[in-house]
Amino acid sequence: MKKSSFISVIPQEEKGKNRGSVEFQVFNFTNKIRRLTSHLELHRKDYLSQRGLRKILGKRQRLLAYLSKKNRVRYKELIGQLNIREPKSR
Repeated sequence: MKKSSFISVIPQEEKGKNRGSVEFQVFNFTNKIRRLTSHLELHRKDYLSQRGLRKILGKRQRLLAYLSKKNRVRYKELIGQLNIREPKSR
């Protein structure tokens, strides 16, 4: 597994003090999602990991929805940094 593809986008000094921030949580979920996705490419029938991936995706989606309501500028910055697509609006 390549760890180099999960290089942190958030600076080190920010990591220590802001672990509860929405940005840090979304960043963590994104790393987990990328790690699980690469795992599932090798192990297609690992249904437990698929379930975990769906749960993390849902959590990240809810956090991003919260952030987009509270602070649209920070939301746009975060999506740009992490290279995530915006969810389709209903």
